[in-house]
Amino acid sequence: MNENTGLIVEWDKQHTWHPFTQMKAWCAPEHEPLVLMEGQGAILKDSHGRTYIDGNSSIWTNIHGHGHPHIMEAIRKQLAAVAHVSFLGTTNVPAAQLAKRLADLFPEEKLSRVFYSDDGSTAIEVALKMAIQFWQLQGEPHRYRLVAFEGAYHGDTAGASSLGGISLFHERFHRFHFPVERVASVEELAALSSFRQNEVAAVVIEPLIQGAAGMRLWPQGMLAELRKLCNSSGTLLILDEILTGFGRTGTLFACEQEDVIPDFLTLAKGLTGGYLPLAATLTTARIFEAFLGEIEEQKTFYYGHSYTGNPLACAAALANLDIFREESVLEKLQPKIILMQRLLSELRSIPYIADIRQCGFIAGIEVRQSFEIPYSWQAQTGARICTAARAHGLLTRPIGDTIVLMPPLCITEEQLVRAVNALRKAILEICGD
Repeated sequence: MNENTGLIVEWDKQHTWHPFTQMKAWCAPEHEPLVLMEGQGAILKDSHGRTYIDGNSSIWTNIHGHGHPHIMEAIRKQLAAVAHVSFLGTTNVPAAQLAKRLADLFPEEKLSRVFYSDDGSTAIEVALKMAIQFWQLQGEPHRYRLVAFEGAYHGDTAGASSLGGISLFHERFHRFHFPVERVASVEELAALSSFRQNEVAAVVIEPLIQGAAGMRLWPQGMLAELRKLCNSSGTLLILDEILTGFGRTGTLFACEQEDVIPDFLTLAKGLTGGYLPLAATLTTARIFEAFLGEIEEQKTFYYGHSYTGNPLACAAALANLDIFREESVLEKLQPKIILMQRLLSELRSIPYIADIRQCGFIAGIEVRQSFEIPYSWQAQTGARICTAARAHGLLTRPIGDTIVLMPPLCITEEQLVRAVNALRKAILEICGD
């Protein structure tokens, strides 16, 4: 045990405020917070020396595992040069290189411009504000409405929160939100009066799978159908690949699977391999060129962050892309996706598992009292299962009563077997009482 653990826990309970956490329970004397100290590959170690498989990639961020030498060396090398310089009025080498590398991941000139920010929520904010200003500059200010999908989650800043379709996170702030309409399907979007009357600036969607909704899968072909519908009305399409980007669905980006190029693509989480905060909003030459003009025309996009284009984070992101190429990450991932599918299918016989949803290397295991009867939300069944899984060497978090399994892409097949076995044991312990 680390001799300072008690003091760290004391300071944490006295002074910190954790996200998505009821702090009364957290600060209770009987609660023992997990103090994570080290990481290597897919494994994390706490202050007591206990080890865990990082079953949700440290909230969906870590791609190649902890302590990857190439990313660490890239950060050290950049740190020796300069840690941060302003992106307002100057540029820097890693930021320019990364913009080029990101643009080159798509067909030539399709997504040729990159705007940097800090996290997924701000990447969405950038896309929303660019979309609305674009239509103003085009002389169509009546196009100001936004459309999102039921169950959506795109972040918690004001604009991103406006898109959210999960009342627990967003409802109490709805009076301050952007004008957003929600639909459940492409058919509902096509029937929406504001869409038919060309009042919609942009449609926003998480491609292939909704994360915070409980790992809910979209029907195959739905994304291509949505792109076609937006094309027919001239509506801009924003794809939120903050969860799905960088190999999570089996391809580098989810949109590749249906040959869809959006007007805006937002990236964060795995952009740096999970090592440093960085986000990027990619867009087209058409959008970019609408903002060009003389100073007095006031076409400038007046938006930015202090750490926009941070050289350390951009260096980490460049190393992240190197690893995909040099270590054949996507090719090595395919058999792991198949193994995950097989292992999860073996859980279906457990009577408390109502559904298992998988998209590439992302999975959600939903538990219920019976197929038709959910547990009460007050029982916190999903959270209790995740706590129980720690004793079996797995660290993850639930979305309600859906347990997330989304490990780093570097996880070994043996570790993946252990992770699913830990889930099996934890579900039977909690649900079998």
